[in-house]
Amino acid sequence: MTPDSISLGWEAWYTLGALVVMTAGLVANIARPDLVLLGTLGLLLLAGVVSPTDAFYGLSNPAVVTVGALFVVAAGVERTRALAFLDRLVATPGRAKAGGILARVMPITSVLSGFLNNTPVVAMLIPRLEEWGRKRGVPASKLLIPLSYAAILGGMLTLVGASTNVVVHGLLLAEGLPGFNMFDFAWIGVPVVIIVAVYFVLIGHRTLPATEGGEGRRAQLRDYHFDVRVSSQATFRGQTIEEAELRTLGDAYLAHIRRGDRIIAASPDEVLESGDVLTFVGDVSVLDELLKRPGLERKVSAIETQDRLRDPHELVLYEAVVAISSFLTGRTLKEANFRERYRGVVLAIHRRGERITGSLGQTPLKAGDLLLVEAGPYFDHYDAPSRDEFYYVAPVEQRVEKASRRAPIALALLIGMVTVAATGLVPLTVAAFCAALGMVVVGCVSGPSARQAIDLSVLLVIAGALGIGKAVESTGLADAAAHLITGIASDAGPLVALILIYITANVLSELITNKASAVLVFPVALSVAAELGAEPKAFALAVTIAAAASFLTPIGYQTNLMVMGPGGYRYTDYVKAGLPVSITVATIAIAVIHFVWL
Repeated sequence: MTPDSISLGWEAWYTLGALVVMTAGLVANIARPDLVLLGTLGLLLLAGVVSPTDAFYGLSNPAVVTVGALFVVAAGVERTRALAFLDRLVATPGRAKAGGILARVMPITSVLSGFLNNTPVVAMLIPRLEEWGRKRGVPASKLLIPLSYAAILGGMLTLVGASTNVVVHGLLLAEGLPGFNMFDFAWIGVPVVIIVAVYFVLIGHRTLPATEGGEGRRAQLRDYHFDVRVSSQATFRGQTIEEAELRTLGDAYLAHIRRGDRIIAASPDEVLESGDVLTFVGDVSVLDELLKRPGLERKVSAIETQDRLRDPHELVLYEAVVAISSFLTGRTLKEANFRERYRGVVLAIHRRGERITGSLGQTPLKAGDLLLVEAGPYFDHYDAPSRDEFYYVAPVEQRVEKASRRAPIALALLIGMVTVAATGLVPLTVAAFCAALGMVVVGCVSGPSARQAIDLSVLLVIAGALGIGKAVESTGLADAAAHLITGIASDAGPLVALILIYITANVLSELITNKASAVLVFPVALSVAAELGAEPKAFALAVTIAAAASFLTPIGYQTNLMVMGPGGYRYTDYVKAGLPVSITVATIAIAVIHFVWL
């Protein structure tokens, strides 16, 4: 059976075309995901395919309010350092290897992610894992992908564990159907968390790369690109690169020279001139040795930034991972006016698996780039502009920070929110909103910090996707897709239809975003359930789990992208590590849903 056998109108075909364009735009990363979805919604509005009421229905959906409130709740827990006890709970004694560290870290990460936004959980644990690994001779590359996967799987434990759970719950309620209970997901999440953790502890960490050339922090600082400038006082002006002994420096090599607007290959007989910017590739520790040589200086020195960065002797080195929705993505450091905007200087860029051919200041940044930033001691402060632009910011030398006196209050508000929502005393939206409000009132998080904690791009993605989902439903496109799926599964029963829905949502999640995938496949899933006379919640659960089960690429889920730079991973590392996890999650999810709900 084909879609046009049920007489689709032009609106449905137009919507399908808009979805194809949207998918291509998201895959090609032509703009931030929220802008691509809102642009698609605009196309549907202009053509009259969807009414303004339906297009902006997402802005009034309780799911948007709930997700925004959960951001504030997570911020309150994070800012009070309420989870500082993790250092004692997770730190492994003795000479524990990768398996021993993961045996503690993965279950705890999953449990935390079941109740908190997993982004701050992962951001908090990345530097700790690197430090524990360094002390025990374990490369961070053996630990960080499992950390990300544990955080993703933790979202499958509870209703508040992931924003996709909340969104699909809101969609069910909007259709007049019973939503999810707080622990419906645990039927799937608990066995998945246990099995995947055991897999990585015993086998999985062995399939991950061991960073070459050393262990721990030193290994993570390899393959950076960093710049130095030939000063007017350099005694080696007029000498060749070979004569100046700058061609190869052991742990780093000279990649190219930028002279004015020209990029010059670093051939041994190239003569050096005053003002040349030399770009090196390798271990960033070589930078300190280069700066000790008379005649070489930072491209932007501490003296030039003294007014902006207070006392230059207080400067701290930070690692920062560029977010996919960051203002920096697609811009050069010069275009972004990095020094003025962030009050810091980028000393080096780490981009695994891709050579940077231009000067650092002229290099367009990409999501996942790991920047080595020299800035004041508050660059990673929660009210800093960097908060919204980076997935992860941490000083290279870790500072130990104690929990604040409001930490118990923050934990009490979190536990209270979960308890009253789980027992059905109040709807989840009310519980989350009141908990977020409580965080602000008692001072766990300030008003400005609460506003900054809300990721507006995530809320816009949800709102835009909900509007597009209305078009998919109202034009008959969802019914056409449901007819196609039930036609294929007509002789095999609901199980095959469930598998097809799961695969569709999972593939879309890897290509676009998990929230958009869930919202777009949801109306199709409901139509399939209606045609088969099956339990709608079963198909809604399949959509939710499949949309969140993004393990094969770094771009499918933001925690995957967060660990890419610090772990020095390539795309193929995610495929190798994620394929068995994807198969495991799919198998368990489909089996549990079939036996419990179908």
